[in-house]
Amino acid sequence: MPNTAPTPSRQYFNAARLRSYSWNQLRMEASALDEGKGTEGAAKALLHDLLTIEQYWAFPGRDRVNRLGQLLEDKEYRTLYHAVDHIVRNLVSGAFRSDPMAKDGILGGPEEELQEQEQERQNYFEVLFVDEIDHEEEAALKHSLRKSRDRSDPYTYDVVVVRTVQDALIALLFNHNIQACVVRYGVPFPSASAKGILRPFTRTFDSIDLSDRNKSDMGPLLGKILHEYRPEVDKYYVTDTPVTGLHDDTLKVFRRIFYRSEDLQELHLTILRGIRERFETPFFTALKEYSKKPMGVFHAMPISRGNSVFKSRWIHDFGEFYGRNLFLAETSATTGGLDSLLQPTGPLKKAQANASRAFGSQYTFFATNGTSSSNKIVVQALVEPGDVVLIDRDCHKSHHYGMLLSGAYPVYLHSYPLPKYSMYGAVPLEHIRSKLLALKSGGRLEKVKMLLLTNSTFDGVVYNVERVMEQVLALKPDIVFLWDEAWFAFARFSSVMRQRTAMHVAAKLHRKYRTPEYREAYNAHIAALMPGEEPRMPDPDRVRIRVYATQSTHKTLSSLRQGSMIHIWDEDFARKSEAAFHEAYMTHTSTSANYQILASMDVGRRQVEFEGHELVEKAIELGMMLRRTIREHDKLRKWFDIITIGELIPKEHRESGIEGYYSREKGWNDIEKAWAEDEFALDPTKINLFTGRTGIDGDTFKNQFLMDKYSIQVNKTSRNSVLFMTNIGTTRGSLAYLTKVLLEIADDLERRNAGMDHAEKKMHLGCIRSLVEEVPPLPDFTSFHRSFLGQPGVPGGNLREAYFLAYKQANCEHLKLEECLKAMKVGRELVSASFVIPYPPGFPVLVPGQLINHEIIDFLLAIDVKEIHGYREELGLVVFTENTLGRQRTGTALGGMRVPSFPTNGNDGKQKKTKDT
Repeated sequence: MPNTAPTPSRQYFNAARLRSYSWNQLRMEASALDEGKGTEGAAKALLHDLLTIEQYWAFPGRDRVNRLGQLLEDKEYRTLYHAVDHIVRNLVSGAFRSDPMAKDGILGGPEEELQEQEQERQNYFEVLFVDEIDHEEEAALKHSLRKSRDRSDPYTYDVVVVRTVQDALIALLFNHNIQACVVRYGVPFPSASAKGILRPFTRTFDSIDLSDRNKSDMGPLLGKILHEYRPEVDKYYVTDTPVTGLHDDTLKVFRRIFYRSEDLQELHLTILRGIRERFETPFFTALKEYSKKPMGVFHAMPISRGNSVFKSRWIHDFGEFYGRNLFLAETSATTGGLDSLLQPTGPLKKAQANASRAFGSQYTFFATNGTSSSNKIVVQALVEPGDVVLIDRDCHKSHHYGMLLSGAYPVYLHSYPLPKYSMYGAVPLEHIRSKLLALKSGGRLEKVKMLLLTNSTFDGVVYNVERVMEQVLALKPDIVFLWDEAWFAFARFSSVMRQRTAMHVAAKLHRKYRTPEYREAYNAHIAALMPGEEPRMPDPDRVRIRVYATQSTHKTLSSLRQGSMIHIWDEDFARKSEAAFHEAYMTHTSTSANYQILASMDVGRRQVEFEGHELVEKAIELGMMLRRTIREHDKLRKWFDIITIGELIPKEHRESGIEGYYSREKGWNDIEKAWAEDEFALDPTKINLFTGRTGIDGDTFKNQFLMDKYSIQVNKTSRNSVLFMTNIGTTRGSLAYLTKVLLEIADDLERRNAGMDHAEKKMHLGCIRSLVEEVPPLPDFTSFHRSFLGQPGVPGGNLREAYFLAYKQANCEHLKLEECLKAMKVGRELVSASFVIPYPPGFPVLVPGQLINHEIIDFLLAIDVKEIHGYREELGLVVFTENTLGRQRTGTALGGMRVPSFPTNGNDGKQKKTKDT
């Protein structure tokens, strides 16, 4: 049964932090005992906790903890201290990774030897064995595997043995060193360690209850569960069941099946082969080999081989800065071991296949023009002129331009506003469904091709992807989803955040809708609907899973700037979209793709398959620690605040009721609970710092304080906040430096305020009031002018027609903002002839063909940003003239353009042809 025990306080964000704290505390207690100041009680308690914790790690492991306990019992305090100190320094430095299985005793040899071996850079990992064996059998297993190893092996590994399903889950979640798992037939489910000191970190497993299943079923079931939590880990199964008795699912989930009678040497070699295959970087390796070859270059690129640089008297410093390898790897060649991005057949094809495996897609394509181009590729490939696309209005501008290129009719969706912070959140599911139902009632649902949403948003608001897709597919079973995951590529490698990624959900729903259990649930759901009620579960006979995700690899993973990937999980790709996709890919992809960007994505893929789980967990932890530091420090709390979950996500979208990730009273709240239950969750690596109480707007705080004075880069700003972002490259030193800088700024603010006279204080309070209370309105998308509507009274407009209509200067005029208010006062309809994009927030408040209202003008008058694309203060807004709109309403062609007429009924949704005038 699920655990119903009271929820204990959680003072450590994760088990790794608890482990680190426990070892450091033990070192302090051992030091005190050595100096004759401490008591044995505290050390005994810590060793008791570490016995539980260390069963999931190979080093130091339980055996070394038991030996430490013996030293304590024997009162060998000096030896105890040195042993604990040695272990702690090994854990911090990673020196134990040299070859832990070859070490004997507690210390295992001089530290100098460890450091010397570490310089060989032999890659270390751990293998988890799940088997109900005793300690003698465990020792024999480790001894046999040690004998199987050879000094020429490219990798070294150690073994962790656990004896239950729950222990295996804990080990996979806690221990990032585990890269392979060997599951043996017939292990029990429950573990005593799932309670006690580890209970705050094991609640994520509460929904997994296999206690009523036979032990013989546990191996295959564990393989499936492990794939959900750590899909990158190689899984092997050891059984006595004949091949004819193995289920297809068992054969699929495990990389290879072994039998107990087989020699361990074969298992050892298979484990190393699995690691080697993930370690391979086909394109990076090919580029390195190419750069080593002597070349005669009679092709483009004088910079190739560095000849035009290193022989120059004037630009040799350029070469010295970057180094020779960069230029040796610069080439226009697509042969000689290299490959063509536009039509890969060799190492690039393999590199993209490896990325597909790592990110859980059916197909993955590299892009070197950034996700701006990736977005346009997907839209152009899937959307035809006249198709309807539901799109969040505050998405990246590349999507709006994608609407232009494709000729789509966008239906702009409204994100919930956060006026206090001059931000928008995300689009509520009920709003999306309401737009689909309006299109259905207008006879336009069959023209709906795509739903396009940004996940996560700039400020870290994350959709419940499964809930959105399921309830949208219930209304439109063949809709295509494009999830812009530009800021979310790392999420695949967090067991919590993966549940809200496009590729994971696509694969999950594809499996789900083909089960008899789902069909039964669907039939019951349909039978329970009231008259006129729309379904919220898709028809399993009609639903098609068609999901695309674009990711800025360079934003959150290791890649050079502009490295981007397109991930596809589309069961109709080969039949419907492949040819069009390749044409769109050719359209937007350079024939001179940057090889260094491609190589960096290949290497970045290798990194996340081995280190992603560890690095992403650390990035999340650092984001949490920054929150805690600012909210608990009295001086920082006086001037700054962290915008919490409760302030970024309205209560009606937070079913868990969690207001924030941390509180002084309860410690860390369950991030897992919020991410499992809520309509929207908050990415913990995005930290919004509220600056309103300083009287300094976000843009000034970013530029004049953080960047100019302290060289600290931040992600974005709003009117009264700055957004910090932790990633896999963020260090604890960076966090300490940011804390120091914020404290120095707080001191400066104290001195500034202390020296103010009465007039200055009054002005300062006015600035605070302006930033905190007198917030500008946040306008929603109004509508397209009726001249550009796809169908009167139905969402969707012809953005492309309005955009190109503005190419003729005679069709447009400029009006200053005050003139716009006067014109609207006398009843004139104002229609934007251009995109208007203030930075921040960085998305269009006006698009071509959109009606302008008072709220939009008030917003533009109130915001105090320096950069507004599409607007020049001295000229004003570009709007269509009244004569132009009059001619549009009568269907008169302008400037040689053909103006389409739109269907007014829902017969087939196709546009009627019109004659050129």
